[in-house]
Order: sequence, then structure tokens, then C-alpha cells
Amino acid sequence: MRMPRRIAEFNKRVTNPTARAITPWLPYLGTLEHVGRKSGKRYRTPLLVFETADGYAFLIGYGRETDWVKNVLAGGPAVLHRRGRAVTLVDPRVMSKAEAAALVVPRARLLYRAFPYDEAAVVLTSAGLAG
Repeated sequence: MRMPRRIAEFNKRVTNPTARAITPWLPYLGTLEHVGRKSGKRYRTPLLVFETADGYAFLIGYGRETDWVKNVLAGGPAVLHRRGRAVTLVDPRVMSKAEAAALVVPRARLLYRAFPYDEAAVVLTSAGLAG
């Protein structure tokens, strides 16, 4: 299920600014810092985060044309702020939700599968702690 664009716009303007303050500290949530592919501006997007063996998977809730997805795929720097740490992420790739589920660590798979977003996921590899 893809979330309607009007919900995305509401979240972008109302929910996200508040969520950014708490998501780095909550389980399965984090803030992805990425750079605009056209503007060069830094953005911080709160997202669902699922650990993989060598990085993280992010469910795409608003479709592949969402700005954060396009920015990350454009190859700009991406840093995940999660649980008090900042991790640099590289090698973005889009895959089906089912393909990415196989990569999600076992303890998080049930929750991962429970979310209704079923279009796809972006999987990134950890390059280590951000400096």
C-alpha cells in the first residue's frame, strides 16, 4: 500500500519537524540525513529503520518518486541518526519489500513485514560511524 501524497505533504510540514527530535532515540525509527540532488541543501527525514547484516533497510511509504529516495539514489551523502549514533551509509539500492525482508535481521522481520508499505525498500550499507 502506498500512502496518499496529501499525507506525505502533511507529514513533511507538520509531523516531521516534531518527529525529528525523538526518532533518533526510538526503536525502529531514525532520521536519515541526505543532500538535495538539485539544491545541495541538507535534509533530515524521519523514517522506519530496520537493521540488516551490513546496514539498514528503509521502507518506502510514499512511492519511489519521494524526494528522500531520489536524493539518496542520486548518490549524495547519507547519514543515519539512530539511538544516539550517526552512521554513514553508502551503496543505495531499491528492491522489493520481500527481497529486502530476507536481509533484515531476524529479530526485526516480524515488525518489518507488519507495516503495510509494500511497494519497495531502500537498502544501504553501513560505511561506519560518521565523523
